Amino acid sequence: MNGSCLGGAPLVNASEGGFLIETVRDIPVGTELSITVLFPEGFELANFKVTAKIVWKGPYWKGDWKRNQYWEGYQYGLEFIQISDEDRWKLNYHLGDRFESEKNPPSQSYQP
Repeated sequence: MNGSCLGGAPLVNASEGGFLIETVRDIPVGTELSITVLFPEGFELANFKVTAKIVWKGPYWKGDWKRNQYWEGYQYGLEFIQISDEDRWKLNYHLGDRFESEKNPPSQSYQP
């Protein structure tokens, strides 16, 4: 984002082609982001990095069971524009191998 930092943003959904994130930041569609995905301890995706482009955005809010709004921001659809073969394999592995890929990782350095 031209030297600025988005900071943290929850990863709501992941697919082979991109991510869905939520944040309070208002970012234009078409912006390219360098993303490092951090997973809770116990996962093996250290240093998982991608470059993605915002392809859509929409306003978003959350409320409690009484429909009282307590958070508002945006949801963004991100499309990968750069991801290494090894990181793509790791993502596919952790998505439950739902997408067609080689059954062996592209590098023997990754051992799940």
